[in-house]
Amino acid sequence: MAAEGPAGGSPSPSRSKRADAQRNRETVLTAAAEVFVTSGVDAPIRRIAAQAGVGMATIYRHFPTRADLVTAVYQHQIEACAEAGPHLLARAGSPFDALRQWIDLFVDFLVTKHGLADALQSDSDRFAALHAHFLDRLLPVCAQLLDAAVEAGDIRPGTQPYELLRGIGNLCVGRDDDPRYDPRRLIALLLQGLRPHAS
Repeated sequence: MAAEGPAGGSPSPSRSKRADAQRNRETVLTAAAEVFVTSGVDAPIRRIAAQAGVGMATIYRHFPTRADLVTAVYQHQIEACAEAGPHLLARAGSPFDALRQWIDLFVDFLVTKHGLADALQSDSDRFAALHAHFLDRLLPVCAQLLDAAVEAGDIRPGTQPYELLRGIGNLCVGRDDDPRYDPRRLIALLLQGLRPHAS
């Protein structure tokens, strides 16, 4: 009796290797994002390897240069933030709650990408492509959340997605330079200002 192939029960060795490689890549990206938050994008690769529980050779196999790793982390965070929007909208108590929770994730993302421009300054074309990807993926999600909140009467109409994300980004600038400054508090005030005024 012939052994079962890919259409049967057991996965092929090559498919299993691909799955293992993908898991390793995801683990490295998650670990790198965490290390970048605490230590910046110039953190030693060995620290990222230790956080991920893999050897440094695994990291270099997936990401030959630091710029490759930083770029991949940035893209990974964009995708996670974009994919979270519809899920939050489906599960949150109201569209405004979904918008507020998504903005929290967006702020976390802004912290994660801190220092990216410096890390990639020798490759401006790559950075420009990343910025375009950022807008292409996150603006429609923000628009969906804003539209749902307006339709539900949670916020007043007229807020543009680009203006909101740009404003939040500006509020996050300088967070590391002044421990007395909490951008999240001001962002909460900004979101509250979108609510309809009581008659």
